Amino acid sequence: MSPSPTHRAAIVGTGGIAHAHAQAIAATGGRIELAAVADVDLGRAKEFAGRWNAPQAFSSLAELLRDTQVDLIHLCTPPKLHASQALACLEAGVTALVEKPPTLSLAEIDTLIEAERRTGARVATVLQHRFGAGAERLRRLHQAGDLGRPLLATCATQWYRDEAYYAVPWRGTWESEGGGPTMGHGIHQFDLLLSVLGPWREVTAVAARQVHAVDTEDVSMALVTFENGAVATVVNSVVSPRQTSELRFDYERATVEVEHLYGYTDEDWTVTPAPGHDAVAEMWARDRSTVPSSHDGWLAAVLDALDQGQAPPATTADVRRTMEFIAALYTSAFTGERVRSGQITRDNPFARTMEGTGAPWPRARNARS
Repeated sequence: MSPSPTHRAAIVGTGGIAHAHAQAIAATGGRIELAAVADVDLGRAKEFAGRWNAPQAFSSLAELLRDTQVDLIHLCTPPKLHASQALACLEAGVTALVEKPPTLSLAEIDTLIEAERRTGARVATVLQHRFGAGAERLRRLHQAGDLGRPLLATCATQWYRDEAYYAVPWRGTWESEGGGPTMGHGIHQFDLLLSVLGPWREVTAVAARQVHAVDTEDVSMALVTFENGAVATVVNSVVSPRQTSELRFDYERATVEVEHLYGYTDEDWTVTPAPGHDAVAEMWARDRSTVPSSHDGWLAAVLDALDQGQAPPATTADVRRTMEFIAALYTSAFTGERVRSGQITRDNPFARTMEGTGAPWPRARNARS
C-alpha cells in the first residue's frame, strides 16, 4: 500500500489557537508539512515558524500566496478576516481550513459556497467536537435507529469571561466578532447537536446583555424543533462562574449525555438505557477510545477526505445550517418572532449581519473606550 501523500500547509495568524493547529499538523505523522506561516507581526511569525520548524514566514496572506506553493491554509485570524481570507485562498486554488465562526454572516458563507463552485477549491471549518469518538458513535447509533426516536435534547455552553477577555479590541462587537457567545462560544456544542439531530425546523429565542459592557449579547437561549420531531433547548453564556459544556439526548431507548469543558473523551459520556433496553449500553461500550476530541482528530478527518478526493469536513454546506441557526436565533431574539428554516432570505437584514435590525440595547463600545 502506497504511503499517504504529503500536503504542504501554511498557518495564517499566530495567536494562541494557531499552536493547536501546529500541534495537529505535527501529530499527522508526516501527512502534512508546515511549509510557511504568516502574521501581520512579522517578528511573531518568525518566532512561531522557528518553534514549529516552518521554513518560511510572511507578513501577510497575500505575500504567502504569491511567494510559496501550499495545498492547505489554516486561518487562525480574528473572525472579521475569515471570509475575505478564505475567498483569497479559494481564488488561488488552495483549500482553506477556517477557525470558527467561518464567517460573520449568512451572506458571507453563501459567497464562499459560490466561490467553491467557481474555483473547485474547498473551505472547511474547525468544529472539532464533531470528530470525537463519542460524537461519531452517537451519530452511528442515531442513524441506525438503535436508540429509537429522538425525543428531547438539551445543549448548554455556560462559560465565564471577564473584562480582561473583552479588552481585546475585536471582541464584543458585531463588526469584528459577529456576535457574542452564540457566535463564538456555544457554536461548538450546538453544532454537535445539529450534526446528530439533523435539520432544524423552527427557533424561538431570547438574548440579553447581562454583565459585560459590549455591543453583543453575553447570554442567549433558544427553543428548537427539528424535522424528525425532536425538541431541544440551547443555552449560550459567558457569565457563568461554574463553567460547563453539556449535551443530553433523550431517545426512546436511552439517554446519552456528555459533560466537559473544552474537549471530551469517552470517559465524559454516559448512557442510561430505558427499561428493557440494556442492549444499548452494550452497543455504546464497543470500540471505546481514549483519544480526546481535538484539532488532531478533526485534521485527520480532513486529510482522509482530501486523500479520497472528497470535500473536507465540516463543509460549507454543513456549516451553513449551523450559521442559519445562529441567524435565526438572533432574528427571533431581536424581533420576538418564531423563525422557520429557510425564512432568512438573501434580502433579510439578518442575512447580512447577525445584528440584523439592531440589538434591543444601546451600543456600548464607544462608551467604554
